[in-house]
Amino acid sequence: MKLIIDAQLPTKLCEILEELEIESIHVEELIKGDETPDPEIANYADQNNLIVTTKDTDFYHSHMALNKPKKLFIITTGNLKNRQLFDLFRSNILVIKKALANSNFIELNNEGIIEHK
Repeated sequence: MKLIIDAQLPTKLCEILEELEIESIHVEELIKGDETPDPEIANYADQNNLIVTTKDTDFYHSHMALNKPKKLFIITTGNLKNRQLFDLFRSNILVIKKALANSNFIELNNEGIIEHK
């Protein structure tokens, strides 16, 4: 499993994920960087077997209506300091890994992980 991290999430998240043994890239690594339109990110993710990780509800609507991207990991914590976000990942990493392996749509909120079917 490999994640592509959307623009509104910090690039440092990629480092945290690597420490937790999850491969990831940030959209800033794409040719258009953080200016890459959402449909292009979704297509890139699907073509490269990546899981879109985002706070952007536009990806939710596209996933639900068009199944694009095929795999979605949405963060619905509201505004958090980066440290708090990283701690949520660290404290839920085992559940995150299992959910990402089993589901096409998962959510991280302030209480933990929700697998959507």
